[in-house]
Amino acid sequence: MTAATIVVSHRFDASLERVFDAWLDPARAAKFLFATPTGEIVKVEIDARVGGGFLIIDRRPEIGDAEHFGRYVEIDRPRRLVFDFAARKDMKDATRVTIEIVPAGTGCELTLTHEGVWQDYAERTQGGWTMILEGLAQAL
Repeated sequence: MTAATIVVSHRFDASLERVFDAWLDPARAAKFLFATPTGEIVKVEIDARVGGGFLIIDRRPEIGDAEHFGRYVEIDRPRRLVFDFAARKDMKDATRVTIEIVPAGTGCELTLTHEGVWQDYAERTQGGWTMILEGLAQAL
């Protein structure tokens, strides 16, 4: 199956540090990271160090628990966060997500690049990341 690369950007009226830190703080991440309109985030575990990882569980009435796993590859606060992302704990289906944050006006701009997405899921993945970044803007 052919892999795609998804790129999504969003401008925030917040500092680079505030936007970056939201990705690694369990309380803030629970408000936007993999949160869905019909679901409830029921578990957030974040070990914010290179080699550490995360587990976020979104409970949805239509499908049950959706588990999201990650392993941090690079943490360069406040400008760059790279993690391998998977739907399985063993990380065998992992893809790479890179978040880059740069100053923009009085706030910042975040660009998220997700490599290795199955082509059949590219549009849905782009929509999901767009929703997540909009949720982050609201959470800030």
